[in-house]
Amino acid sequence: MTTSSAEPKRVLFLFSDTGGGHRAATEAIIEALDLEFPDQFQTFMVDFFRDYFPIPYRYAPELYPPMTKYGIWRLAYRTSDGRVRTRALTGMQYPYLRRAAHRLLRENPVDLVVSVHPLVNSTLARAMRKEPLPFITVVTDMVSTHAFWYDRHADQIVVPTEIAKERGIHFGIPAEKLEVVGLPVADRFVSLPVDKAAWRAEHGWDLTLPTALLVGGGDGMGPLRRVAKAINEANLKLQLVVICGRNEELKADLAAVEWNIPAHIYGFTKEMPQFMSAADVLITKAGPGTISEGFIKGLPLILYSKVAGQEDGNVRYVLENGAGVWAPRPREVVEALRAWVDNPDQRLAASQVCQALARPNASREIARIIAANCNLGENH
Repeated sequence: MTTSSAEPKRVLFLFSDTGGGHRAATEAIIEALDLEFPDQFQTFMVDFFRDYFPIPYRYAPELYPPMTKYGIWRLAYRTSDGRVRTRALTGMQYPYLRRAAHRLLRENPVDLVVSVHPLVNSTLARAMRKEPLPFITVVTDMVSTHAFWYDRHADQIVVPTEIAKERGIHFGIPAEKLEVVGLPVADRFVSLPVDKAAWRAEHGWDLTLPTALLVGGGDGMGPLRRVAKAINEANLKLQLVVICGRNEELKADLAAVEWNIPAHIYGFTKEMPQFMSAADVLITKAGPGTISEGFIKGLPLILYSKVAGQEDGNVRYVLENGAGVWAPRPREVVEALRAWVDNPDQRLAASQVCQALARPNASREIARIIAANCNLGENH
């Protein structure tokens, strides 16, 4: 580790709670900066929609869930995804957003700006033309990366996959500005050792049955209830662990089920790395963060839902690499589980693929990229 008596470098992270992944990625990078370069950075997180942008942008976190549910997001995503179209949209919006963008920069004097959200990049780049700042974009979509991620004025664009890099080149970004690093995840998914048998014994799990972990994010979203009950009715030779998040109604409902198989129902937890380490299969929506965490833990994936547009490519990526299956109906989840229970060698092969795809050091690599752009870390 390097140490320095100089003033800490100030880094502004721009994100928005339109989905949980942007905040989680930001927090993972900040954690990595603290681990790699203790006391050398002062970091600031700003939800640019909520804190600075005018109506209706200010309500983007509230509007995002119904937009995805009713297909509005899918339409907007696909119709705007192109270099010419994004430039035209930015040009139309900028007069309305210009004052907010300049106020954001004026009220947050920093040495470097990091964006982890696609919808601020072009607006920010225009606002910085007269007073340029070092500017890095960390792409937090895995494969289906929208053109809004790729603004040519960014000093560097960090991407999670080679496909995302190819997309950037397609949208006119010089290859030397694009660096494939992976998706930032919290350090505990990498560094926290877990004794699988001890964890299972401590929590009353069966030590011999294959364990399927069913998750729906912090809010217990998606068809968890229907999937869990379908698995129970199939009476497979496995045990089921369900993380209901903050959805207390779902937790109570599942706790009242007459289970045919060993089942363990939990609410919100901060111990997801331990749960993943103790499981054998991960059943989840196709979010890039959870997929990346599953890769690191070597968990074969059963993907039961996706956000149309931005997560379509995630499903293809998992399928084409042999890391899991797409099962949008509860009966298809059951069929995938049955295949892996009856053919453990297939499950093991998928697990090995996940481990090969994993990029466990992504957060720390991004921290080093940030340090290099702040002229730190040469002797690290």
